[in-house]
Amino acid sequence: MLIDSHIHTEFSADSEMKAAEALAAAAKQGLGLVFTEHLDADYTSKEGKVFSFDPQAYWQKYNHLQGDNLRLGVEIGMRESTRAFSAEFSRQVPFDLIICSQHMVDDMDIYYPDYYAGKDKQTAYHRYFVQMAENIRTHTFAHVLGHIDYICRYAPYADADIHYTEFADEIDAVLKNAIERDVVLEINTRRLGAGEALENLAPIYRRYRELGGRFVTLGSDAHTPDAVGAHLLLAYDFAESLQLTPVSFSRQQMVRMCS
Repeated sequence: MLIDSHIHTEFSADSEMKAAEALAAAAKQGLGLVFTEHLDADYTSKEGKVFSFDPQAYWQKYNHLQGDNLRLGVEIGMRESTRAFSAEFSRQVPFDLIICSQHMVDDMDIYYPDYYAGKDKQTAYHRYFVQMAENIRTHTFAHVLGHIDYICRYAPYADADIHYTEFADEIDAVLKNAIERDVVLEINTRRLGAGEALENLAPIYRRYRELGGRFVTLGSDAHTPDAVGAHLLLAYDFAESLQLTPVSFSRQQMVRMCS
């Protein structure tokens, strides 16, 4: 069974999707899911959204749904200033999977234009990768590094894609630190509908393989039922073409999957 290992339901501040809706969408496709609700500690968005949740309430509401088709995880935004809190949060309940992601750089949410103001692409992306490399080294509770290309969604540049040759040193530092910590790289499928996205991601994942990376998770980052499982088969084939093994996690142990 293919498993979509990056799903947000109503426990995430930016999602209203019900568990039943996500599970129904997955069942139609024969998929398993991992719910990975948002924790970005000590952060409130400009719209007033608080990116945190009560892990005990989360477990109480969803624990009875767990099984072969559903596991429960968390997506933690990485910042050095909140690392200790996030580490403690990750121990509150027995999460199956902990994704750690770089959502903020220099304490600025890269979703908003403010981060990019006065910066060229080289500067903005350099800071993003430098902090990602350091944080994935120190966030020792991570199982997965989420969406390495997250910044591409929101950067205002004419060419927002990541080209490995432009940031080779910075990306290598991220990949080496992840591999040294046994952190698995995610293939986030959110952008795979655009043909060039996959083409530009290929050198990054190929380099991951060259440096010793062997495993990837696949995640749609769905916040709505129609996005559940989006481009998952494409991501699976992409991983196999690069000799990377698609996996997920159960009880914090890696499990292989097949299409």
